[in-house]
Amino acid sequence: MSTTLSSTSANPSLRSTQSAPWLFAMVLFWGLSWPAMKLALGSVPPLWLATLRFGSGALCLFAFAVVRGSLRLPPRADWPIVASIAGLQMMAFTALGLTAMQYTDASRAAVLAYTTPLWAMLGAWLLLGQRPTRWQGLALLLGLGGVAVICSPLEMDWTQPAIVKGNIFLLLAAICWSLVILHVRQHRFVSRPIDLAPWQMLAAAIPLGIAALVHEGSPGQIVWTPKLIQLLIYIGPIATSACFVISTEHGRRVSTFAMSNITMGVPIIGVLSSAWLLQEQLSLSLVAGLVLIVIATALAGIVTYVMAGRRGTRVKAD
Repeated sequence: MSTTLSSTSANPSLRSTQSAPWLFAMVLFWGLSWPAMKLALGSVPPLWLATLRFGSGALCLFAFAVVRGSLRLPPRADWPIVASIAGLQMMAFTALGLTAMQYTDASRAAVLAYTTPLWAMLGAWLLLGQRPTRWQGLALLLGLGGVAVICSPLEMDWTQPAIVKGNIFLLLAAICWSLVILHVRQHRFVSRPIDLAPWQMLAAAIPLGIAALVHEGSPGQIVWTPKLIQLLIYIGPIATSACFVISTEHGRRVSTFAMSNITMGVPIIGVLSSAWLLQEQLSLSLVAGLVLIVIATALAGIVTYVMAGRRGTRVKAD
């Protein structure tokens, strides 16, 4: 029997190395989706854009599940997490974020939307009684300081109600996502996340479509151009469904700490690509707020990783 391992599943470091290009592509696609959504909003109202995003994403993932032979209804035990992710992470987060982008830049939207880890840390403290450590408290203060800088009068015109509303919507979107993070941590999955994804996207797309009909009228008003179709293909099938597959298939091959650091690249790419593609001006206060939020998220990730390692060491010792 040969001692050489040809299977990557038996070599975690090799599997991580092979997943790196896919994860880089995922972060790049997610980051570029922010200016893409801003461009699409010039032709499609926000609720219809959210509907098209998750409707097309659901179709792609249903087709993917059929090809893999894994299409089946979610078991009853997973219904709460399907409803949570569909209702808060997909429907509320996206609807609030796209509505906010009518009143603010894509770069600002990308930064504030990715303050999610900060609100998750605060929510774990207030809702679950998980008191933060000294270092986690410092990370939370740094992150909230970054939010304060971005929302300060230096960066935001508080005399414009639409701008204020847009920023509030972005923070509410991040809080909705953070509640899902807390739920995911507590939920015991019966199905694999990839098998639940098409149902989650469908469960988000249907109420979004109803809300779009009520508040934004018929989709017949949308002017379909080749550029818009290209943007919608990118936003839905690529940046939503394909990236979800990459996240679930390759994200599990790296540590949670590594994955959290990798996804920190999304708002950075979102800011830089928005400045490049949309000619958005990057002010000093926006960049300073982004740096504080990235440092805070990295610090929180490091502390969580170290604490998890200590717990693992104690378990082994016992």
